[in-house]
Amino acid sequence: MPGSRTSRTGRPPVQRARFRPVPPGTPRENPVTRLYTRARRAWDRPLTAYYLILGGSLLIIVLGLVMVYSASQITALQMSLPGSYFFRKQLLAAAIGGALLFAASRMPVKLHRALAYPLLAGAVFLMALVQVPGIGVAVNGNQNWIALGGSFQIQPSEFGKLALVLWGADLMARKQDKKLLAQWKHMLVPLVPVAFMLLGLIMLGGDMGTAIILSAILFGLLWLAGAPTRLFVGVLSVAALIGVLLIKTSPNRMARLECIGATEPGPGDSCWQAVHGIYALASGGLFGSGLGASVEKWGQLPEAHTDFIFAVTGEELGLAGTLSVLALFAALGYAGIRVAGRTEDPFVRYAAGGVTTWIVAQAVINMGAVLGLLPIAGVPLPLFSYGGSALLPTMFAIGLLIAFARDEPAARAALAMRQPRFGRKRAGGSMLDRGPRRWNTMRRRASAARSSGER
Repeated sequence: MPGSRTSRTGRPPVQRARFRPVPPGTPRENPVTRLYTRARRAWDRPLTAYYLILGGSLLIIVLGLVMVYSASQITALQMSLPGSYFFRKQLLAAAIGGALLFAASRMPVKLHRALAYPLLAGAVFLMALVQVPGIGVAVNGNQNWIALGGSFQIQPSEFGKLALVLWGADLMARKQDKKLLAQWKHMLVPLVPVAFMLLGLIMLGGDMGTAIILSAILFGLLWLAGAPTRLFVGVLSVAALIGVLLIKTSPNRMARLECIGATEPGPGDSCWQAVHGIYALASGGLFGSGLGASVEKWGQLPEAHTDFIFAVTGEELGLAGTLSVLALFAALGYAGIRVAGRTEDPFVRYAAGGVTTWIVAQAVINMGAVLGLLPIAGVPLPLFSYGGSALLPTMFAIGLLIAFARDEPAARAALAMRQPRFGRKRAGGSMLDRGPRRWNTMRRRASAARSSGER
């Protein structure tokens, strides 16, 4: 009817929202404050740690593949190999590591705990096998490799890091369940003796860099277990004393220690690698010389695609590239600490803390050596440098963090509330039992608005 306020559908027309001016005395919200509030809300979401670990690790791996291809071409050509030789091997290792990451991210916590003892036994066996003449292979003066045939080699000490994390986390979780960690004997035994056995096997081959990472994992587990200060300081003092003795008795390690902050190669070019790493970073500037345009990788910088790949990154991508890599590792470390701090499961807390300590400590030691702030320890940049033996266990450890991040109660609830894809049924009932989807309801609302004359 004319003048009627009802539409053909029998519903009153949708009224437009009237603009209400803000009273003169009402303060407006600062845009910076509004942006900070939104960022804080996004940061506190249940799936933040999950996305940071997954996205950050994948970005590091992809950028690492690009830089391995760029930094290794000259080395491969000097060895009469194809320019993409090292890149293809790293890509194969990344593909295998991706399968390990996916498998670890889908495994239940019980299966992770079940792998602890077999992995430790296998790592100890392989690390002892390295010292058998004819089986172990020496690389750059360190006998820590086993030849697998052809150009493939494996470094068992890299798997020893993962073994110590899983076994130590399972051990400390069992002791915590039995309320035994209040006694210092149960806190130290058998964790410290087993860790020292692994350190001894590593040091037989002369690889002190890996021994430092393993020591960091040990101290991280003790810290998470709540070791008293005097006990923690005591173990740290013993480890420091052993480290000083090992450095003092090795001229090569003393020379590396003397190269901290060096700006000249020195007598006999003893600081050649450290100085040229600084040269590479200094010549990169703000945005670098361009991908593939590094000068130092043309025979001037040793180990450009392994231990000193961060220097080539700084030369080709500049300060922006190095800060991006640093930010990705910082985000990965924060996410790991967040997972360890929010869980109720003691095994998850120890394992997540151990993996985070391992990755962050190794990244700090590698970057510190390239920047001239720490002695050159010969450890690769995790997930970034060339080396399948280092990449595979590290990607499996990242899969552990992803599984733990998904297993948080709030994250589990957030994942369960996700809308399924079109054509799939929800778990626990049919679509008719659970009611219409949200997008269906929104479509009906839009139809009603269009029928009433609103657009």
